[in-house]
Amino acid sequence: MTGTNGTSMADHALDARDLYRFFRAGEEETLALRGVSLHVARGETVAVIGPSGSGKSTLLACLAGLDEPAGGTVHIAGERLSHRPESERARLRAQHIGVVTQSGNLVAHLSVRDNIRLARSAARGKSSQPMTELLERTGLAHRAHALPRQLSGGELARAGLAVALANDPDVLLADEPTGELDGSTERRILDLLRAHRDTSRGVLLVTHSRQALRIADRVISLDDGRILDDER
Repeated sequence: MTGTNGTSMADHALDARDLYRFFRAGEEETLALRGVSLHVARGETVAVIGPSGSGKSTLLACLAGLDEPAGGTVHIAGERLSHRPESERARLRAQHIGVVTQSGNLVAHLSVRDNIRLARSAARGKSSQPMTELLERTGLAHRAHALPRQLSGGELARAGLAVALANDPDVLLADEPTGELDGSTERRILDLLRAHRDTSRGVLLVTHSRQALRIADRVISLDDGRILDDER
């Protein structure tokens, strides 16, 4: 099976075709996604930009299998993610996808270490990276036993990324991963994203950060639920 650029889907960490998403409120219908097609190759970072309300968060939710498109399909590491029961989407997400959301991905009553352990248990031991190594890479070795409420803003961002990287995902999906961070913390987060890409994984991030755009191999411009540009 071929992807959006004519290559095999096996060459892609993520491949999405003709995604449509509708929302209804009474008699009103909103078209959040209007036939969006994109791919993320292994070893590639793709940035998605666009104004508020352009469909970026809806797109990310559909790509992660957290929401179902009304039409179109999403494949992750060659496996179809969309239009499957939630239990199957959750299994594929745990094994192949890392997700960083603006609302956070940490369980409040668990320590940083236990949040990572929980993500790994859902992935059924897919990652072979030692826990201590992941904590050291994210600069959290000394905060391993801290609860989310005990972390600073920068530590929270790094802990969320550590959880997203816990299963060594084929594709990392991040919604504004460096928003509201100071310059040094932003650089550290971007270095971690680059390092993950360099292990032949895919990274897709929604961002407004100029620094984040500099690490992207391609930039996709989204507006009114449609792709306007896809540029290297």
